[in-house]
Amino acid sequence: MLEHRRIVTKVVWEAYLMAITHNAGTRLSSFARKAAMLSLFSSSFFAYVTPVLAKDEAASAAESSDEIIVTARRRAESLQDVPIAVSVVGGDFLKEQNLNNVPELISFVPAITLRPSGTKDTGLLIRGLGTITTSPGAEPTVSMVLDGVVLARPGQMVADLIDLERIEVLRGPQGTLFGKNASAGVINVITRAPTPEPGGYAEASYYSGDEYRLTGVANGELVPGLLSARLALVAADFRGNVRNITTGSQVNGYNRKGARAKLLFTPSPDIDILFSGDYLKSNATSSGVVYIGTATAAYPSGVVTQSTTLPLILQAQGITASFRNRESASEMNNQFKDEFYGVSAQIDYRFGEYELTSITGYRGWKGSQFVDGDGYSALTARTPFQLVDFGTVDSTQFTQEIRLASPKNVIDYVIGLYYFHSKNDETYRRDVTAIAGAGTTSNFGFNRYSVVSDNYSIFGEANINFTDNFRGIVGGRLVRDELKFVANRTSTSAVAITGVQPAFEGSGSKGVTDFAARVGLAFEASNAFNGYLTYSRGYKGPAFNVFFNMIARDAIALAPETSDNFELGFKTSLIDRKIDLNVALFYDKVQNYQANQPDIVAGAIVTRLINAGEVSTRGIEIDAVARLATNFTLAADYAHVIARIDAFRCPVGAAASCDVNGQPLPFAPRHKLALRASYEANLSARLKLTLNGNFTYQSRQQNSITQTPFTIAPGYGLLGASMTLSDEPSGLDFTLLVKNAGNKFYRSTYSQANGGIFSGLPRDYRRYFGFTVRKSF
Repeated sequence: MLEHRRIVTKVVWEAYLMAITHNAGTRLSSFARKAAMLSLFSSSFFAYVTPVLAKDEAASAAESSDEIIVTARRRAESLQDVPIAVSVVGGDFLKEQNLNNVPELISFVPAITLRPSGTKDTGLLIRGLGTITTSPGAEPTVSMVLDGVVLARPGQMVADLIDLERIEVLRGPQGTLFGKNASAGVINVITRAPTPEPGGYAEASYYSGDEYRLTGVANGELVPGLLSARLALVAADFRGNVRNITTGSQVNGYNRKGARAKLLFTPSPDIDILFSGDYLKSNATSSGVVYIGTATAAYPSGVVTQSTTLPLILQAQGITASFRNRESASEMNNQFKDEFYGVSAQIDYRFGEYELTSITGYRGWKGSQFVDGDGYSALTARTPFQLVDFGTVDSTQFTQEIRLASPKNVIDYVIGLYYFHSKNDETYRRDVTAIAGAGTTSNFGFNRYSVVSDNYSIFGEANINFTDNFRGIVGGRLVRDELKFVANRTSTSAVAITGVQPAFEGSGSKGVTDFAARVGLAFEASNAFNGYLTYSRGYKGPAFNVFFNMIARDAIALAPETSDNFELGFKTSLIDRKIDLNVALFYDKVQNYQANQPDIVAGAIVTRLINAGEVSTRGIEIDAVARLATNFTLAADYAHVIARIDAFRCPVGAAASCDVNGQPLPFAPRHKLALRASYEANLSARLKLTLNGNFTYQSRQQNSITQTPFTIAPGYGLLGASMTLSDEPSGLDFTLLVKNAGNKFYRSTYSQANGGIFSGLPRDYRRYFGFTVRKSF
């Protein structure tokens, strides 16, 4: 009988893979055809699963004290019941691990990868999919939602997360309920809300390398039964872990100060009104150009070209290019100054068994960056040019969402209306000094550009409960996107020179009406097993490649990016809920993928955002938690992702080979693993000891869509541990932490330009220690 079941499973699964592979080269003709295929497979799958799994009445009686509640479908549900692949990381764990913003989260959520850079250039990817660009005329593929408010720009993801409750990572297209720019997934950030109970804490942390962090929280009731408040403050500083030998300064550090305040007004049992406001000021320095090699390699030939000038320049500066180089020699320290702020109001009104929610949000971001683009320290006969950039950003957004959640019934649903408006004003100036024999020539360009985006949408998602254990899922979002830009660049050069184009003036506008959708089936074979199969259509709006060196061809709008995603998953609890095991298999095909492709302008490489063509990602994700005892927990998260370029469209003037079909997408390692262990022991009536250990692993990854051999980052594994001693009656906690305990020297990103290879350094590129003292009251 068991062998028969294996054969059935294999036949059905292979039929599914054949169906989606057959359609890999072209989009399926209609949404209905995909839904029909999904329904046919689902019937076979659930017809097989139903007789195999019987209801476990003992499990139904057991209640898990460790149940995790998420809002992945815009209502509170158990993580094990949600038919979506979701990772949840608690705020306490992140704080304990000295992870204080979303980019630092990537080690512990294998589905996420990162393209680190300056504030505007940072990009996040889920399952290998993400848009990496500095253009304010393009939206991210991964949506970040902060307390119900969608953030407009990828740069806002680097802000310090103050007083965090949890982060939910929703993998795969989530456009039906979370907005237009969620075609690869959502990072849903929830900060702590006020409660009537008085309390709070003060906390101080110090880490190797002169890094400190001070936080304080106060919470309580201001007007009994009517008004509660919560205030959180943070101040943090890190001097950096890279030395700029020209300025004599440590760089790659930060200084942050911020606050978050919330007021919860409860005029009646049926109405909650939550007001939120936050502000964060950040001053950061980047590592600059840290050269690790003085040769470049071409793709696909693999031919290596040794630079004749770069070794001489570095020698004159006192730099040795090597894998372990931790020094730069920029003319100045690269500076990034940012202010992030926002206010929002959420009103929840319950009538009968319905709940009406309104979220109004306003957010802003003001920033500037001052960057040495060449990494050379002085004007010498060996220095070909000096390149200095100064840019500013002034971004504001307004959002309004209204949604209605119905009670659980034969059909239950969430429906709503959404409006989004953003305005981005940016300036960018580049000064170029070129060396020509014994003389020099200087030129500059200055571009002022503005982008306005409006989005109107109506959305909804419903469960059709055929039986108590079997339901259908139907959802959609109808979207209207309106995008426009203006740009004006002045230039001292009438022809293109290294780093600067001639004067340019342009504008453009684009309006698109499109949709995102989800259909699927979910089945509860027992209280301990839930299975689901879904098809989702992802949508990300049109874009303009608005940047400093844009030319006429950049004034043409990029087509929207769409995707077809199939996902099969199950979530199960075993041994009286002592073990949770969640598995998701996925296949995602993307059309009109928006990606950066290198281009040559006057001998210098720039990147242009284009509709690169078709890409796909497929794989398996496994999340497991084992509560081996009341005081001992093990957790493992693994992602196996194959993200490939299927059909690449070569742009005019491409700087590198476009013969990249079948090659991996950048920033998409095939394997990522995160292991965690936690043990608690009561040492006495008042003392408790908590031990935590973790191991993270990432396999090699390509960092460039051009597939150059020297931009492949090797794989690495990192160990970490912490120990907390708690004196519960006094509210005192003392934590010792070690990151990268094995002292594994690693680099995660590599770039090729200026005749060499350069790479930044992560915070934990070598072992470091820290401690935290916390007093709760």
